[in-house]
Amino acid sequence: MNFNIEKLKKKIIYRSNYRGTKEMDNLLGAFTDQYLNKLSKKDLLEMEKLLEIDDNNLYNFYNGLPTDIDIEVNNVNQLFQNFKYKNKK
Repeated sequence: MNFNIEKLKKKIIYRSNYRGTKEMDNLLGAFTDQYLNKLSKKDLLEMEKLLEIDDNNLYNFYNGLPTDIDIEVNNVNQLFQNFKYKNKK
């Protein structure tokens, strides 16, 4: 199977910036901007899975609150949970 990393990156950029809530668009967009080109193939696949999580659970996970689902421990999820978002105004 031919793996197209650039296509995956474009998908991640789109899905992180068009979530449905402005807050998550901003948070995930900033996270993606900072880390996308630093991630390995394995990490990019983990990020794709992270973006499949609904906004409410993802917001709770980011803020250390209980979630309705089990979120796996991996490099990308730890980076996301420790990411310091700075609101651009």
